[in-house]
Amino acid sequence: QEWQNPFATWDPRDFCNISEIILPMDTYWSPPVFILERVNGQNPELNYVVLMHNGSFNSTRPFQVTLTCSLKILKFPFDTQTCNLSVASFLYPAVTDFVMKTRRTPAEIMRDSQSFFLTDGEWKFTNLSVIEYTEMLDDKGFSVVTYVISMERRPTLYILNLILPTCALYLLDMAVLFGPSSLEEKINFQIAIILGSSMLAVILNNSLPTSSNKPPIIGTH
Repeated sequence: QEWQNPFATWDPRDFCNISEIILPMDTYWSPPVFILERVNGQNPELNYVVLMHNGSFNSTRPFQVTLTCSLKILKFPFDTQTCNLSVASFLYPAVTDFVMKTRRTPAEIMRDSQSFFLTDGEWKFTNLSVIEYTEMLDDKGFSVVTYVISMERRPTLYILNLILPTCALYLLDMAVLFGPSSLEEKINFQIAIILGSSMLAVILNNSLPTSSNKPPIIGTH
């Protein structure tokens, strides 16, 4: 965060050429911002701000938060999810008191985000865009900045553990059904296939999020 305070300035020549100082966050006024999609998280312990001689404040506070996101898993495991991270302040109206702007372009934020996204797990970070708008609440406009984050799922694990075994079971089922085996052998094998399909369904159910309105195609079939 960066903001300007014209009442917190000084001439460095009058103070041993000191051009910047580090102060506790509660020493001066700081922008009160909130993350709208936040469920829980850990507040940062770095509650300090850098004050420049020209009245410019700079605060870098790392947050680790859990956000709510509505997932659409109809195309699971080949799905791409889009989640929002909205930063806002509903204490000061945007028209007269408080306006938030992004300092960097979406391309710069995208490049920095990719460098910080170090995990090589289930998700692949694909895109990030920024939307700046004014939210109307009780006939007052409040400044909001929304980061739209796009993530693509890596399907390799699900293809190996779910899709290929499921296809193999159904192909084996058709081969036994139309094969020359006796009726008793077919019934026993069908029961074994039903048990195997049930186990795969349990694994799939534990792997999928419960916040989706529609089940995935692989689950309905």
